[in-house]
Formats: sequence, structure tokens, C-alpha cells
Amino acid sequence: MPEESTLPLTLSDVQRARQRISSCVRRTPLVPSVTLSERLKTNVYVKLELFQKTGSFKVRGVFNKALSLAPEINAKGLVTVSGGNNALAVAYTGRALDLAATVLMPENSPASVQEAAHGYRAQVKFASTAAEAFAQAAELERDGWIYIHPFDDPVLMAGQGTIALEILDDVPQVTDIVLSIGGGGMMAGVGTVIKALKPSVRIWGVETQGADSMARSLAAGKIVTLEAMTSIARSLGALAPSERTFAMAQQFLESVTVVSDKDAIEAARFLLDRLKVLAEPAASCTYAAAQRLQSQFSAGKHVVLLLSGGNVSLDVLTV
Repeated sequence: MPEESTLPLTLSDVQRARQRISSCVRRTPLVPSVTLSERLKTNVYVKLELFQKTGSFKVRGVFNKALSLAPEINAKGLVTVSGGNNALAVAYTGRALDLAATVLMPENSPASVQEAAHGYRAQVKFASTAAEAFAQAAELERDGWIYIHPFDDPVLMAGQGTIALEILDDVPQVTDIVLSIGGGGMMAGVGTVIKALKPSVRIWGVETQGADSMARSLAAGKIVTLEAMTSIARSLGALAPSERTFAMAQQFLESVTVVSDKDAIEAARFLLDRLKVLAEPAASCTYAAAQRLQSQFSAGKHVVLLLSGGNVSLDVLTV
């Protein structure tokens, strides 16, 4: 484990983020689950980040970014490229802080995301290709807007790392954390905290087939870029990790388990039926992976499943 000063962010960064965003985000519940504990034959808890504002963890990072730059952005606003949870987080943060927000999204983005972003008073613009969307964002950034990257920003990572501070507060005996990986920003923030405060805790990454750029990159020992996203788990939508998140995954993760869309959907249906929570496949995949990892969890372990988001329509769970 490298010294804290050599990492892209530090425990102190996350602790400052916690103070900065505390009045803007929810401290989400972390509860034990008898049902999951019986099925996995160990002590299982669920971190219900799907109850966060906008339905996902993303607002933690976006609020931290916006508040850290508040004097700089008053004249312009926030801009991002996203058709999912990051779009909602940027739109919501803009409204909450009375800042302009522009969301550039693919034309085929879910109608629910488009409607929610409009509802948060963001300006929504459509692009026919990702290249076109990023070009428009770059133009706005040159004009003085603050670009909010989906994951590759240490300030965003620090905000998302506040989840780990809450986990350690609520379950100090935690031995394992299972979390999903998109671009790796949440993993980077959580890993920074855990390895600084309780390095014995094992962190297990999860991806779905067709959104498994981190797993492929770790296996290859170098960054691998997917040709296209083919998974139903839209929130795990990074074609490739960044240099930062790839390096931190190498340092922090035990492994990355790749599960099928079918398994992620079945896990979501089970969580809805038994725990009464609606997790999107990009979050429910943690339970699907935990079943595969069961041999790693002895009876005395304390395993936290991080349910990072719940933005999904019921028809997705019927395919």
C-alpha cells in the first residue's frame, strides 16, 4: 500500500468532503439483513445508497465538486455528458445551489432521465454521437462552465468516498465490502478511506458482462477499451477506466467479479421481493457477485453490499 501522499486523493480530502457536503446529501441507512445473512451464511449488511438524493451515490461527488469551486462558477454553471445517474446528479446539484446546469446526453437516453433532468431545471441537449456530446461540453468548458466528469476527478472521488466513512461508523467490525464499478470513481474514494483507516477490510469489485472494462483491464495488466457497451446495467457505462482508477483498482481490489445481466436482474428481483428495495442492475449485481464469492465469506465475516443506485424502471426487471 503506497503512502497517502502518493495517491490521487487522501483520507483528509474525504474528511473535508464530508464536512462540505453534509447539509446537501443524505446519510443513507446501513442495515443488517437476516435474509441475506442466512443465504450467504455470514453476517451481511446493505448500504442503501439507492435512497440518496436523485437515487444514486453520484450527488456526493458532484456536490463536493460544485461547493469546492463555488466562487468560480457563479457566473456560468455545470455541464456534463451523461444519459444516466450523473446527469441527474448534475441537474439536481445545479438546482440546489442555484447554478445553471447543462446536460448533454445521447438521443436514445431513457425518457425517465430526460424528464427528471428537465424537472431539476437543467438544460438538456441531445447529441447523435458521444464524440459530438463531448465536443459540445468542451466548448462550454472553454466558455467558463465547469465540466463534471462521470468519474475521473479526485474531487468527485473524495465526495463518493464519504460512503466509506459512514460504513465504518455504522459497522466498525466490517471485514468485506462488495461494490460495483463503472469508471471506478466510487471504488477509488471508498478504497482510499478503507485502506487508510482499516486496511484489513477486503474490497471486492463487480461488473456486468458487456460493461466489464475494469475486469478486462486488470486481467490484461493495462487499460482495455470496450468497443461498445452491451450490458443492461447502464450505470456501469465506462468504455474504459482512467489511468487513475485503473491504478487504484490494482491497489485496492481483491478481484472484480463479472456477472451476467440475467444474474443482476434476478438479484434485483430478489432484493425487491425480500428486502423491499428497488435496486438497479448496476447495484444489484453486488448481491449476484456475493453469491459467487460465498466461499470467501466465513461465518464470522461482516460483509457490506453497497447498493449504489435505484434508478430503474420495472419493465427492465422483466426482460
